Amino acid sequence: MAMLLSRLRLGKPVFVRSSLLHSNALSNSLLQNPPYHVFTADPCGPRYPDLGKLIIFEANGYDSTHLEKKVPMELVDGKARVTIGSSHGWVATLKDDGIVRLQDDLNLVASDTDPKRIPLPPLVTLPHCQTKVVTNVAMSSSSPEDEDCVVALKFLGPQLSLCRPAQRNSEWTNIRIENPCFYSSPVMFSKKDGTFRILGSGGHLIGSWDLHKHKNKPKIQRLRFKNLPELTKTKRELLHSCCTSEHLVESRTTNETFLVKWYRKDTSSGVVKMKTRAVMVFKLYEEGKAVYTQDIGDLCIFLSKSEPFCVTASSLPGMCPNEVHTLDVDEHALVDLSDSSIISGICTFGSPYYFPPPKIDS
Repeated sequence: MAMLLSRLRLGKPVFVRSSLLHSNALSNSLLQNPPYHVFTADPCGPRYPDLGKLIIFEANGYDSTHLEKKVPMELVDGKARVTIGSSHGWVATLKDDGIVRLQDDLNLVASDTDPKRIPLPPLVTLPHCQTKVVTNVAMSSSSPEDEDCVVALKFLGPQLSLCRPAQRNSEWTNIRIENPCFYSSPVMFSKKDGTFRILGSGGHLIGSWDLHKHKNKPKIQRLRFKNLPELTKTKRELLHSCCTSEHLVESRTTNETFLVKWYRKDTSSGVVKMKTRAVMVFKLYEEGKAVYTQDIGDLCIFLSKSEPFCVTASSLPGMCPNEVHTLDVDEHALVDLSDSSIISGICTFGSPYYFPPPKIDS
């Protein structure tokens, strides 16, 4: 618990001035940069009213870090409401013109003088569906410029849309999901089986969609929960009173898949903000077993409004294994799975996305 407290400062963030980090002049230390999330941006002043200098939290750090990297203020301002998701360091935006764009502005190694803005095909709304409210965005590879990269948009409701941005005359493949248990759930890409997967509400079903095989009929897997922890009556009542979300996350280093249940409840401060009360992790097996565990080995799991991901703790300086990092619009939290201890900080985040370690071309 003491280690958690030392690594997650509560209250107003303390800002520290870092060395200048330019996209074209990165220090060698950035080659091992940890996952991070954006706190805000310092406005650049009247000369550049729409730009700000990025301020980030690193997952292994103690305080916020000011960067020299300039980004559009609308990407970090929650009131602007232009971002709809993130995957592999790319942020998806949807503005009044109805076009979804993938932008690399918030990627630490991307150019701030020549950022990439990749427009996706015009959205097509299926009958009895909607394309205004997006649940999340997922990608099959680290860049939408890869020829075979598939981008998935999961909308609130029955519609799932897939496209290949790098292909000439790209267009959406629109899928109407029949089972209502998938309507409010996020989508993720499984590199292990090459499909986009959605975990049904409650965590009992997984639907898998392949762009070629499962357009009309997904592969469905039913999960069987094993090794459930014994809970006190007080703990059971607390969990039942929480708002629960379920997430699939895959480790590409260990080839393991985990189901994470994230329990949140509103605070008692009079302000409607959600606070993490518990996290439960289940390791998934091919035959459909979901086994509760408090030990994910050398891994850390990152949950946010981005597509979730894992990192290997020992490969990154200062990272502790067997932890779950969570981030939402009004809270960031750190959960030690070994003893279920939680440290959280209540704060407003206009860009509630965890970004994986930046990749630098050597």
